[in-house]
Amino acid sequence: MTITLVPYHQDERLPDASFPLPSADVVTITRDFPEGDIWTRLAALYEPVADEVAAQIGAGGVPTVVSGDCLVSHAVLAGVQRAGVDASIVWIDAHGDVHTPETSTSGYLGGMPLRQIVGDHPELLTARLGLRPLPEERALLVDARDLDPAEAAYLATAGIRRASVADAAAPEGPFVLHVDVDVVDRAELPGLRFPVSDGPTAETVTATVRRLLATGRVAALDVACPWHLTQDDGPRRRLLADLLPTP
Repeated sequence: MTITLVPYHQDERLPDASFPLPSADVVTITRDFPEGDIWTRLAALYEPVADEVAAQIGAGGVPTVVSGDCLVSHAVLAGVQRAGVDASIVWIDAHGDVHTPETSTSGYLGGMPLRQIVGDHPELLTARLGLRPLPEERALLVDARDLDPAEAAYLATAGIRRASVADAAAPEGPFVLHVDVDVVDRAELPGLRFPVSDGPTAETVTATVRRLLATGRVAALDVACPWHLTQDDGPRRRLLADLLPTP
């Protein structure tokens, strides 16, 4: 098994120790950033990620990408599309990630990727990667128990489907499986950047991920780890070992 590691939170390079990965071949993507705004920098970082995903699919593999935030999902889906795979997306996350630059009160870019995947502001990032936006109906948002008012209002009328972790069902055809580890209840996984209570256990999340992987229709797996570096990485190491496919 090859894991593609993108050790960044946005354009912040994170210590390798932030990612206690199981034993595997690891391809680490790093970048000297060009001049420009944050979107220009992210596009430069994600271009080789998309190429790596496409190459692995072309070689008959199912890419696994691990990073420090959810924005790398743009590169994963772009790479899947470059390989000629018309994939839907299953988005497992404690948050909606459906803000726009206009609705976000914090301006946090990590709260926007799913909305961009379904077509918002393509000029910022998705168009630069050649990513074709998905129809809303081809996105399944799983858990998303912590929504801002603007996100809740959007989802009330959007075509994005929703489900609990336990009830998440695979869409028809190939799909990208995106998992933000903050979907796990904050009491079980300390040190998260954006912890949320009243969530599923790690066991429930990993059981769902394994069930979806077992369909054989996951085109790529994308695991986001938005957590702070801690000395005790035991819970994180166990979670990643359970989430990531074994050879």
